[in-house]
Amino acid sequence: MQSANQPVPHRAKHSVDSALTIADLKRRARRRVPKMFFDYADSGAWTEGTYRANEEDFSRIKLRQRVLVDMTGRSLRTEMVGERVAMPVAIAPTGLTGMQHADGEMLAAQAAEEFGVPFTLSTMSICSIEDVASVTRKPFWFQLYVMRDREFVQNLIGRAKAAGCSALVLTLDLQILGQRHKDLRNGLSAPPKWTPKHAWQVATRPFWALEMLGTKRRSFGNIVGHAKNVSDLSSLSSWTAEQFDPKLSWADVAWIKEQWGGKLILKGILDPEDARMAADTGADAIIVSNHGGRQLDGARSSIAMLPHIVEAVGDRIEVHLDGGIRSGQDVLKAVALGAKGTYIGRPFLYGLGAGGRAGVARALEIIRKELDVTMALCGKRDIRDIDGSVLDTL
Repeated sequence: MQSANQPVPHRAKHSVDSALTIADLKRRARRRVPKMFFDYADSGAWTEGTYRANEEDFSRIKLRQRVLVDMTGRSLRTEMVGERVAMPVAIAPTGLTGMQHADGEMLAAQAAEEFGVPFTLSTMSICSIEDVASVTRKPFWFQLYVMRDREFVQNLIGRAKAAGCSALVLTLDLQILGQRHKDLRNGLSAPPKWTPKHAWQVATRPFWALEMLGTKRRSFGNIVGHAKNVSDLSSLSSWTAEQFDPKLSWADVAWIKEQWGGKLILKGILDPEDARMAADTGADAIIVSNHGGRQLDGARSSIAMLPHIVEAVGDRIEVHLDGGIRSGQDVLKAVALGAKGTYIGRPFLYGLGAGGRAGVARALEIIRKELDVTMALCGKRDIRDIDGSVLDTL
């Protein structure tokens, strides 16, 4: 049984080594993870039109092939908010990660650390800030949801500081929850309520079930025991239902920036006017994102809005992109359109579900290889030299 403190078993490595694409990992994860949790990771709001557009719009961007150029000595190394990264990719914050695989956040953080890319822990994680800090050596990033209980928010920020987190990612686009039909049809709640249907799903995923039996982390580790009057699963349900703050405003961003005092990244920007207002806050970076198509269905894709937002803010603030990336080619296209960094959510979750820590490492390696080869075939040797010249605009 794999734990965050043990080496990756040979069987787990072998099971994902043959995966050639993120889609391969997705198929394996679907077979291994109970349906309600796989669907949670793989769903969008309402018609899922924006979720699909996030992926499909990347395919419409064409690359410019170049030949007879020196392709030796290539480098994908760059920086995101001043931190050196092995490639312009970070692990995105995702809720319920520890339900894709036991101790999921801890395992993913270890894989990201070994690879040399940032890992971002969600407020709604299964493993706590302290859990992840206990199995990593380098600072990770922490994603913050703003709750009505500001004392809890202050305590979360303090815990992230104590854990040595090097950046705070503030999510702006979840003041209210978008409706995700798959979750409603599956009866998924926070925390999950077990029904005969759920029991059957778990029974048909024996490896997943055995791994979950081997861990104590099955609830929201950042909340239970930390929020007022939330000491167990029953009290957690009512707390989460009422805590997301619909009054969140730019004034709150200033307050959080003051409380944190470190590098601040604002996630959920999809409009040029909002981008300009975000730049005015003095934050270090913005993430062009529509929450993976899980909030406003009918909004444009992240990659479609990226060039407009880059144009709106210029050099005033670093621009990153989240949403729809399923390959290294997608990373290259985002960088060519002005992103200084990108985030992968579902790709790493598919890897995690398929094979734990080894699966996350495989997802990162797939993206790295695709990015490296594509960059070379576009006639470039250094990711820092990538710009619009690699795109076919005919």
